[in-house]
Amino acid sequence: MNEENNIISVNKEVCVIEYEIENIKNLIYTIRGKQVMLDSDVAMLYHYETKNINKAMKRNKDRFPEDFCFQLTNEETENLKFQNGTSSLKIENSYGGRRKLPYVYTEQGISMLSGILKNEIAVQVSISIMRAFVEMRKFITVNGQLFQEINTMKNKLLEHDEKFDIVFDELQNKKESEFYQKIFFDGQIYDSYSLIIDIIKTAKNEILIIDNYIDDSILKMLAKKNKKVEVVILTSQNSNISKLDINKFNKQYPILKIAKTNKFHDRFIVIDNKELYHCGASLKDLGKKCFAISKINDIEYIKRLEKAI
Repeated sequence: MNEENNIISVNKEVCVIEYEIENIKNLIYTIRGKQVMLDSDVAMLYHYETKNINKAMKRNKDRFPEDFCFQLTNEETENLKFQNGTSSLKIENSYGGRRKLPYVYTEQGISMLSGILKNEIAVQVSISIMRAFVEMRKFITVNGQLFQEINTMKNKLLEHDEKFDIVFDELQNKKESEFYQKIFFDGQIYDSYSLIIDIIKTAKNEILIIDNYIDDSILKMLAKKNKKVEVVILTSQNSNISKLDINKFNKQYPILKIAKTNKFHDRFIVIDNKELYHCGASLKDLGKKCFAISKINDIEYIKRLEKAI
């Protein structure tokens, strides 16, 4: 009967050890390129208090070189908390919070520690810990190529996301500016102003506006332009926009220049010397009467306008 009980006891002990291996694997972290366990986790497995584990290590400091045991930095401790959410970093001696940075033990350090403690539980648990380290090394070795491929795929996905964002922005900008002709009827003041502002927003470098009857209402629209976009307005002597308004505008939204001319009858907007729009009404009268805004796709007309100026 006693012999049978002994067999049952041994079998239970084996089951406990095997069960611990799976749990111990979850307590192994990779820090500074080494597989390690936290002092608090080692203490928990050995049925010791964390401070006593570290005291035993410090009393035998010559047996624990840097590749056996080392203390974490503040940054390493915070990263470990953030990445793994491990609560063992927050507990010391079962009460209060940790007041000292934790130590970590490598496989060799744990083996050395179990020999120093000379505790039967520590010896038995050390066997499970060693097996857990071995299994983790096998896992990393077998799956190392897979991890590398996953990282490569992750980097490629990030590159694709960046390229997609660029393409999407270009398509969005193109969609906003891509129209050929729109007609606005009496009373469509908001719609017509919105379209002109959308055209102004597409400029990256320069805006040229030709309008004989411009007034300070154009400044409200130009305030929506992108930063560092220069604006040149060609208008007649009859335009109603003061130097004071221009100076105030330039202090906040530079750079705006006004030039007088009598060479033009119609109204035009040129964006970055690439896009040309013809406006059937003065920009100060948008929506007051029926008029049309048309996009002229022939780049040759932009060159001819520049010569006329």
